[in-house]
Formats: sequence, structure tokens, C-alpha cells
Amino acid sequence: MTLDRNVKVLVVDDYKTMTRIIRNLLKQIDFHDADEAADGHEALAKLRSGNYGLVISDWNMQPMTGLDLLKEVRADARLKHLPFIMVTAESKTENVVAAKQAGVSNYIVKPFNAETLRDKIEKVMVHG
Repeated sequence: MTLDRNVKVLVVDDYKTMTRIIRNLLKQIDFHDADEAADGHEALAKLRSGNYGLVISDWNMQPMTGLDLLKEVRADARLKHLPFIMVTAESKTENVVAAKQAGVSNYIVKPFNAETLRDKIEKVMVHG
């Protein structure tokens, strides 16, 4: 199975610079259809009205964290199968466990490069 690079990606981060970095990394690995949301609430609204194939979300956001967003996505019948990659500066075991329990597809610890991003996306999109 090959990776569908035409999939629409939603990048969620309350830090504009990080959103831009992730979008640039996506471009480097040939994902050109990326949209962004500044927080979990905006992301949820976009996910419910749009047709996204992947979510890449920061963990630390206000007022809705990436973990809260993940739980909302997994609780929504239409969105629950959406591949969801969590991005965080923390590699604390309890965070990884909490994200796994909430149904995260994969996890990236900052800083990361295009290669790492591609590997993580391939794992969730091709291998499920």
C-alpha cells in the first residue's frame, strides 16, 4: 500500500511558528494540502465540517489541550478512525500512556525533522 499524499492534513498548534514549521516539513515530504487550527475548539469545528485524512496536533494548548482534542475526536462517530499524531516537547512516560489510552495513532517529540515526520505519517497512514 502506498502513502496517499493528497490527503488533507489539519495541523493544530496555538504557536504560529510551530504551525508554520510543521506545514513546511509537510511540504518537504510532498503533503501540500494542509490546513491549520490555533486551538482544539477551532480544530474540532474544522474536523466536523471538513474532509481531513490526518490530524497533527500539539499537546500543550489552551483552552483545549491536544489530549482533550484527541478524546473528542475519538468520541465522535464520524471522526474516530482519523489518524491522529500528537506532537509534544515532553517525552514523559505518563503523557505517552495517557495519549495511548485516549487512542493516539502516533507520537512525535520535538524537535523533529521531515524524515521523522514522514516515518510517523507512514506508520499511521499505511500500516494503520
